[in-house]
Amino acid sequence: MGKYSKAIVAALTAGLLAVQQALPLTDEQRGWVTIVLAVLGAVGVYAVENKPAEPTK
Repeated sequence: MGKYSKAIVAALTAGLLAVQQALPLTDEQRGWVTIVLAVLGAVGVYAVENKPAEPTK
């Protein structure tokens, strides 16, 4: 993953938020699932380190 780690975590979170729209949930459940996924995505982006780019020669 390397230098794109945070972007990958953010894209996975966005994908999960899109998938949850297809789930048969009530409006209240959908709201809570959206909140939980958004929080997990934010924590994931914060927690994942980006590796520095390889120096070019």
